[in-house]
Amino acid sequence: MPFFKTPFNGYAVKFSPFYENRLAVATSQNFGILGNGRIHVLDLTPAGPIAELCAFDTADGVYDCTWSEDNENLLVSAVADGSVKLWDLALPPTSNPIRSLHEHSREVHSVDWNPVRRDSFLSSSWDDTIKLWTVDRPASVRTFKEHAYCVYSSVWNPRHADVFASASGDCTVRIWDVREPGSTMILPGHEFEILSCDWNKYDDCCIATASVDKSIKVWDVRSFRVPVAVLNGHTYAVRKVKFSPHRDSLIASCSYDMSVCLWDYRVEDALVGRYDQHTEFAVGVDMSVLVEGLFASTGWDELVYVWQHGTDPRAP
Repeated sequence: MPFFKTPFNGYAVKFSPFYENRLAVATSQNFGILGNGRIHVLDLTPAGPIAELCAFDTADGVYDCTWSEDNENLLVSAVADGSVKLWDLALPPTSNPIRSLHEHSREVHSVDWNPVRRDSFLSSSWDDTIKLWTVDRPASVRTFKEHAYCVYSSVWNPRHADVFASASGDCTVRIWDVREPGSTMILPGHEFEILSCDWNKYDDCCIATASVDKSIKVWDVRSFRVPVAVLNGHTYAVRKVKFSPHRDSLIASCSYDMSVCLWDYRVEDALVGRYDQHTEFAVGVDMSVLVEGLFASTGWDELVYVWQHGTDPRAP
């Protein structure tokens, strides 16, 4: 399957929920420490190669991106200068971004669009907060401040429009309901920083967490004292974890050990696939909602790979 070379280091990759051949990639210069950023919108072509549809430049690194669930041309990015930027593919680059929302006091590390309500999104920041935004408002609707350290990831529940989870460097995951004044649950998930979390797409009480301790844990929020499963196999910090949109027990992960792994948390030998195409930290992974078994990954080696599970990502 094809790959795409980016001029900067890859940070995140997201398949479009509208077009099965489209994906967005967030990148940062100089490993995100200092320098510019760029979002690439890529199209898979029938002939094989990946074509760039358009690209948007930022003065600072881009750490994450998310597609609108309501508008096929709308893309949101998390930027290192503390801003959240909205981009419209239907407009020329000179007319973009259509909005720059600057409330966070430190780097924005992740963004996630609400798949149920479809009119709002979350941003998570190194300023220890999460913010809720709607497309039509120039200011955030609400700020969630309970974490004691960087919030690396916030993810909406796939069934409940008001519920989300946040993963933090304070070693906890918090469950929130936007109708409540504070978090409704605290999972003391790991003894080291939690870098990522994701909800099971078929079980709204099931959540996975990924940590610097090299493990992935699966939890049932109704009885969270003990994890449902602990997945060991990565040899360095697990940077991102993602539940399959097609199979309830399947999880993808990527790690600073440069690998992308696929797990079935319900079976004894949980590691069902390992891909070692990256030659630097693998920091972004996604699974297509529209094409079952289609994966994408990106890393600090400035490469984006797209492949079908079971095939070699590097094969032409």
